[in-house]
Amino acid sequence: MATTRRDKLNKLYTHLAPGTPLTSEDLTALGISADLAVHYVRAGWLERLARGVYCRPNDPPALHPSIALLQRQFEGLHVGSKSALDWHGIRQYVSQRPVLHLYGWKAGRLPDWFTQRFPAEYHRKRLFDERPDAPLHVRPFEDRKGAPLVSAPERALLEVLSEVGVRQPLQEARELVESGYSLRANVLRDLLKRCVSVKTVRLCLQLGRELSQPWFGKLDQSQLPKGSDRPWVSRSADGLLVLKP
Repeated sequence: MATTRRDKLNKLYTHLAPGTPLTSEDLTALGISADLAVHYVRAGWLERLARGVYCRPNDPPALHPSIALLQRQFEGLHVGSKSALDWHGIRQYVSQRPVLHLYGWKAGRLPDWFTQRFPAEYHRKRLFDERPDAPLHVRPFEDRKGAPLVSAPERALLEVLSEVGVRQPLQEARELVESGYSLRANVLRDLLKRCVSVKTVRLCLQLGRELSQPWFGKLDQSQLPKGSDRPWVSRSADGLLVLKP
């Protein structure tokens, strides 16, 4: 029995990448029952982060594998908006401790074990006509196996623009659009065609035109969902935002 326990413990320590948190289901897959997990915690061979979540002692959860774990619990979860742009190297300001912006399909709350280590915000957002199990232009970061899902720069920018007038200052969004001169017009076109927010579509086109972005001239505006012929008007802390069709 002791030998079997040691074999399972060796598997736990040798088959997982550093910084990988585990769920009870993960432990079961390794042959570690709930009772054995309790024994490992009491013996100091396993650390309990929260109910049903563990890590190895002296091996705190790392960001990427922690996000990967959350993706199994939150439908459609991915790194988006300013965080995704930052990961892709598009940024305006360097924050000493930036807030991680995570997006998902349904309302939810990030667990304390995660937010205590990684300042983060979770947003329920349905910005595009898409399926939660196949979000548009969301891929593993740098196409690495097991990496967190992250918005492509084009999607991330539209996620930023969708928050203007709510929690996103217009000036910062404008500066991010200005930095996005290398965005791919074909990807933006695909996203804009399936965007369900008229404000986001109009704001993207307006800023792209004002800033003479190279991708703007490659978009056929007649194919994009710009809404009615009336201006879109909203009042926020930035003042009055008027977006013409």
